[in-house]
Amino acid sequence: MEAGATGFRKWCKSSYTEGGTSSQCVELARLGAGIGVRDSKAPEAGHLTVSPEALGVLVGRVKVGEMGLT
Repeated sequence: MEAGATGFRKWCKSSYTEGGTSSQCVELARLGAGIGVRDSKAPEAGHLTVSPEALGVLVGRVKVGEMGLT
């Protein structure tokens, strides 16, 4: 965990990745008004911060197959 301005950030990843065969995992954390997104295999590489709305759009596009992530 990393210390944030209001305490500790809790990075979480999907329960679907636990014990799965996929190595393509990201972690999310609430960061003030935004959502942090980072690679679970390389958390030291930093993170992107996106709005909750932008994350919702991204997740929606992934779910319907628009991102080519099969």
